[in-house]
Amino acid sequence: MRHSITAFLLLATRAFAADFDIRNEAEFKLCVSANAKVERLGTDMKFLEGPQWVPADGGYLVFSDIPSNELKRWTKAGGVTTFRAPSQNANGNTLDNEGRLVTAEHSGRRISVTGMDGAITTLVDKFEGKRLNSPNDVVVRRDGSVWFTDPDYGLPTDPATKQKTGKEQPGNYVYRFDPKTTRLTAIAKDFDKPNGLCFSPDEKRLYVADSGAPKHIRAFDVKPDGQLANGTVFAKIDKGAPDGIRCDAAGRVWSSAADGVHIFAPGGELIGKILVPESPANLAFGGSDLKTLYITARKSLYSIPVGVKGVR
Repeated sequence: MRHSITAFLLLATRAFAADFDIRNEAEFKLCVSANAKVERLGTDMKFLEGPQWVPADGGYLVFSDIPSNELKRWTKAGGVTTFRAPSQNANGNTLDNEGRLVTAEHSGRRISVTGMDGAITTLVDKFEGKRLNSPNDVVVRRDGSVWFTDPDYGLPTDPATKQKTGKEQPGNYVYRFDPKTTRLTAIAKDFDKPNGLCFSPDEKRLYVADSGAPKHIRAFDVKPDGQLANGTVFAKIDKGAPDGIRCDAAGRVWSSAADGVHIFAPGGELIGKILVPESPANLAFGGSDLKTLYITARKSLYSIPVGVKGVR
């Protein structure tokens, strides 16, 4: 048994000489070292999403294997293990201001919170009396508000009509939930398939990826009352579509795409790409210094050291 486990770990953990597509050399060098390597930390899973670094208990990564209906956990010492099953086909994950895991569940059709005692509760599952579609990604602002996207990817499709079944919402919205008032507000209703989202470091801007027909990332000003204003196209993805997005501490936006991770300057200019052996779906900064980029890409989990600190 020991020999087979060792063989699996050798198979799962493999370093690849990183391949880059650099558009702004000076800026890219600040983000990623020329000798950085993309390391595969685990493989032979089904479809990975929602990585989130958890600093508790020495630090570990939580991520989702959606078709397997599991949340996974990765540590350097233990590799990939099961964190929770079933997961209600969980997708995006984040931490709230108390360090609790907040999860967007496809089949649960809700945003859930995992307490420090392990108890799982529903934060929100309805808007205007109707069930949510299939929450996809989620972030928490410093004021405690919970922001999430709700496309219909996770709903079943009728094979005859090719239409989604069980959909109760008239559209695919971006929401803000205020846990103090328990009020859920649809803050953007004009997306095709809203997907990943993240705040700028000062939380004055919200970025939202549209992985539907537009295949772009939009940026909004966040008003003092939590409403959005001045929405503009921040960047377009030239390979595939944007899915998971994150900001680093300098305000750059890092986005998954079909060929790897695209890094954009705060003004929207493409700095360069980290090319990945499998198409990434999402990413997260982690490690004790938030300078490791973890990438969920199809059936495998990857990481690469970076030169900048991420925003949670």
